[in-house]
Amino acid sequence: MEMAGKRVRCSCCGVQLMVPPNTYTVQCARCLTVIRFQPRNHLGQAHDSIRHTASRMKDLLNTVSSNINTMVPSVNSYPSSVASGNAHHSQPVAPSLPVSAHRRKRAVLCGVSYFGNKYRLNGTVNDVKCMRYFLIQKLGFPSDSILLLSEEESDPCLIPTKQNIRRALRWLVQGCQSGDSLVFHFSGHGSQQLDFNGDEVDGYDETLWPVDHETEGKISDDEINATIVRPLPQGTKLHAIIDACHSGTVLDLPFVCRMNREGYYLWEDHGSQSAIYKGTNGGLAVSISACDDNQVSEDTTALSGNTATGAMTYCFIQAVQNEPGLTYGRLLNAMRKKIRDTKTGILLNGPIASLAKKVLFPKSSQVCFQEPQLSSSEKFDIYSTPFTL
Repeated sequence: MEMAGKRVRCSCCGVQLMVPPNTYTVQCARCLTVIRFQPRNHLGQAHDSIRHTASRMKDLLNTVSSNINTMVPSVNSYPSSVASGNAHHSQPVAPSLPVSAHRRKRAVLCGVSYFGNKYRLNGTVNDVKCMRYFLIQKLGFPSDSILLLSEEESDPCLIPTKQNIRRALRWLVQGCQSGDSLVFHFSGHGSQQLDFNGDEVDGYDETLWPVDHETEGKISDDEINATIVRPLPQGTKLHAIIDACHSGTVLDLPFVCRMNREGYYLWEDHGSQSAIYKGTNGGLAVSISACDDNQVSEDTTALSGNTATGAMTYCFIQAVQNEPGLTYGRLLNAMRKKIRDTKTGILLNGPIASLAKKVLFPKSSQVCFQEPQLSSSEKFDIYSTPFTL
């Protein structure tokens, strides 16, 4: 069908637009984005922005198949509906997007590479593409309920800028209700900054770096908590999987699980430190992060051959995929053991670690392995509670 005289959605804000007959360029009245349409090609097929996005995602899936086959099975097993489902990527950030009752599982995946910078990361896009495949193929997440942001996307609304990440997080919890399972996965840089509201035990807030952090600033743990933790209603479950430096308490959750090498653990109460409520509205929030607040993590090829990945993301997927029915305690131990065995995440080892030591976290002088961390909005027995998404 021709696009003439039809309603289409803005690729950036999602508002519906009317395209006049014989018009191939229209400007959105809300966000002023200019949207271009092409006439029929020689096959007589209309190529609007939705088809373009689907085609783009097909290319990404082929990239996963050829470059990351050591980590997950080939994505050639994707049904066609999975690839075409990514046409909805331009819509979820729209404030008026309805939440379908059958979309009880939703996810936001952010892979930030920082192209053109000396602190560029090489494995973050691999991380989010593998996570997307894993959520769809292994855990039953609908393909059109996953919003993926990375610098490889052609749609400006899918670049992991501070504004786009903020909007994606709001979408993640919009209209959530009992029975919903939400996932926030971030692969990129993290750091610390001075805490000015007195809610941190160590005096530092944890932050995540959007791609435009140098001009727009970082996203603090206080903001993340207020956006996706506190709104969670009774019966809703959120898992944050954060592959970044200094990410141990990046969701600012009240309870932090402290585990030693032998697997013994205790819960630290960080909620009583602050006069600001850091829990949920009755739901459960759990954060699994790459390392403690005083540690750094780094891209590595030690786990997947010549392909760069985040050590934590790789170990997380492998543990959950290879051991059905595992508990939170066994998951945490499996990830830590894999990282120790491959000797990844050592300070002073590699350019990113050296930069992190000199610039991001100069007060640390210890050499240590990164140790994945667990924190939660409530305490539970980590060895008897099954891990489920």
